[in-house]
Amino acid sequence: MQHLEEQIAHLTRIVEDLNAVVTRQQDEIDNLTRRVEMLVRREGERAQEGTGGIVLGDERPPHY
Repeated sequence: MQHLEEQIAHLTRIVEDLNAVVTRQQDEIDNLTRRVEMLVRREGERAQEGTGGIVLGDERPPHY
């Protein structure tokens, strides 16, 4: 019986540790998702303004 109680205590500790890891990872995922959304929004605004684009081929940069 003592062996089972020790095993349950050990497994409970492992579950708590894994929960902390998953929670931390979810916080990081949420943070990264917000950053990506911000960058997508910012790039969409640049595209609408027509600035900050990539020079393709023989196209002259806007400062010429």
